Amino acid sequence: MARTALVTGGSRGIGAAISKALKADGYNVAATYAGNDEAAASFTEETGIKTYKWNVGDYAESKAGIEKVEAEVGPIDVVVANAGITRDAPFHKMTPEQWQQVIDTNLTGVFNTVHPVWPGMRERKFGRVIVISSVNGQKGQFAQVNYAATKAGDIGIVRSLAQEGARAGITANAVCPGYIATEMVMAVPEKVREAIISQIPAGRLGEPEEIARCVAFLASDDAQFINGSTISANGAQFFG
Repeated sequence: MARTALVTGGSRGIGAAISKALKADGYNVAATYAGNDEAAASFTEETGIKTYKWNVGDYAESKAGIEKVEAEVGPIDVVVANAGITRDAPFHKMTPEQWQQVIDTNLTGVFNTVHPVWPGMRERKFGRVIVISSVNGQKGQFAQVNYAATKAGDIGIVRSLAQEGARAGITANAVCPGYIATEMVMAVPEKVREAIISQIPAGRLGEPEEIARCVAFLASDDAQFINGSTISANGAQFFG
């Protein structure tokens, strides 16, 4: 019987590549999205992957959404906490609202996504928790105190969950992408993009599919002894 995977923020960018890779590996995949109905509908039409709309920053919405996924697709065996936002500003200009919005989605959103599926994973003695962190959670970044704090916190979450879940057959790991050629990155001015690439020893942006392959491996049975780890996929930009 095929396992079920949930990918938050799974209809665009890195999340879409992850959803497709897991489906190609035989999982029943459900993808969440926050607001772009048109993009989600197009993604479902293209891939056949069901999409579900909810705010990962809201626990009640997440719990209700997860219950719906499990009723329609199956008990969730693999959860990929990928949903994330940025609200960039230098610290002296950052507002409490910008801070809280990023905390709610990128950090609390991981709790809201994993907590409802954790009891089922423990009961079935199997689970894969994969959190998409960031190179900027490892090294910090100008004007991203809020984002870097959440992504560093995500690494702390998986290291702790790994210790709690190991005896129940659950692994928890993080993937830290560097700069990836997503729609968001490709939309920045060319000069800014060139400046970013100049900091990457590999001399290029990463591809969403390269991150997806990391996730697919961590979700597989081959990765059952990898637990509490962080995979850095950044073209040698940072070693953490």
